[in-house]
Amino acid sequence: MDAWEAIRTRRTHKAYGPDPVPRELLEELLELATWAPNHRLTNPWRLRVLGPTALAALKQAAGPEAAAKLDRAPTLVAVSVVTSDDPLQAEEDRDAAAAAAYIVLLAAHARGLAGYWRTPGILREPAGRAALGIGGGERVLGLLHLGSPRQEPRVPERAPGSDVISWLD
Repeated sequence: MDAWEAIRTRRTHKAYGPDPVPRELLEELLELATWAPNHRLTNPWRLRVLGPTALAALKQAAGPEAAAKLDRAPTLVAVSVVTSDDPLQAEEDRDAAAAAAYIVLLAAHARGLAGYWRTPGILREPAGRAALGIGGGERVLGLLHLGSPRQEPRVPERAPGSDVISWLD
């Protein structure tokens, strides 16, 4: 699958098969994320793969209603960014970490996997952050759900490029 096709056909999935993403493939996807553009080569992203103990701790912190959504996908990756005291650097680093997260989603799609980027409220709470070992020097960007697709996603309408693109003289 080429980049054009991956970008145009990647969609959010909310239903997954039961098998986790094989570790070797997951390692490839996460290593690819480290190639995201980042000013000053700060490598600000942090990628945490949730194992059974971490998932149980996060579900405990989330409570029963929110915990059910954490069981949607067999593989979860928390994405955070190391914060900076310099506001400009902090902004650039956040954008770089978001690009890294999107690389994981695109690469997973190119390998036939499904993905979903969520930012559950529990990851903004001290208990949720503690469950994943995320300290005060990081900002959480989201939780990537990964696995084999169980259904075809709905393809939403997209605004035409002419609605959002300007050509400046």
